[in-house]
Amino acid sequence: MRNVFFILFLPLIVVTGAGYALPVLAQIERVPPVLSSKPGQKVILRGLDKVTASTHDFEVEVGSTTRFGSLTIQLSYCRKRPPEETPEVFAFLTITDRETDGSGEEIEGKQIFNGWMFASSPALNPLEHPVYDVWVLDCK
Repeated sequence: MRNVFFILFLPLIVVTGAGYALPVLAQIERVPPVLSSKPGQKVILRGLDKVTASTHDFEVEVGSTTRFGSLTIQLSYCRKRPPEETPEVFAFLTITDRETDGSGEEIEGKQIFNGWMFASSPALNPLEHPVYDVWVLDCK
């Protein structure tokens, strides 16, 4: 008789007890993940001039701008993951294509890129320009 009780009612007791634990689990405070790296101060970029087939590596500090050909590149943020995590370098860039009027004077350029670039996947969010390519190499 005792074996029949355990066979019939023990699963019901276990399931009912687990049902009471679910609301308690829902009240546990979720802690946001902690970033294990610090933002960098400058990013190293590589630019390709498709007309001359030449590359040029250059650095841009956070909050500053640099020029590459007719492009003006501004860095807002960069970060590099630590070595114990999956390697990744990412940067938030704003790239403007400078234009000139007929006399050679620069006029306000057109923003052609504003977003994140990732070193491991340059094709994920690329700069689309007929003459230049720019991609992220490193963040320091």
